[in-house]
Amino acid sequence: MIAYILALSVIILLMGYLSAISARDVVRLLISLELMFGAVFLSLIPLFTTPLALEAGGMAVITIFTSASELMVLIAAIIILDRRFRSISIDNVKAGGDSL
Repeated sequence: MIAYILALSVIILLMGYLSAISARDVVRLLISLELMFGAVFLSLIPLFTTPLALEAGGMAVITIFTSASELMVLIAAIIILDRRFRSISIDNVKAGGDSL
């Protein structure tokens, strides 16, 4: 059972990576990053079935705080992009003089 949960977690993580690579706007990027964090949460479930439940709780708390901070940064990025470019498309963003 643990192997199935970990395999499902890896599949969801890869789907998140592929959608993050192909995202053309910030909202899709946000959704794919949340999918990746969901996969990380799913991979924590088997840790609670072992005698290491106390350490698993600590890892879950760290993961939750990381996910919350990531979400706040991405929401701020969406707001800044919308105010600056009047669009949330990644095509409008320039880094180092090069168009992305």
